[in-house]
Amino acid sequence: MKFKVPDMNCGHCVAAIEKVVLATEPTATISCDLETRTVEIEGPQNHDEIVSAIRDAGYEPSRLALV
Repeated sequence: MKFKVPDMNCGHCVAAIEKVVLATEPTATISCDLETRTVEIEGPQNHDEIVSAIRDAGYEPSRLALV
């Protein structure tokens, strides 16, 4: 699953997003890219819970289609 998070713009943002995703899905692997402002999550995942957790942390994720 891959998200665009336009308001992720610093290391603190990355840490906050990683923290809430891992709290929601502890076995997931997460990769954040500040340059493209994307978050990619691999492993078991519940899309709705992850989106809700990221929003609760103050960010607005939008799902990207993988090609």
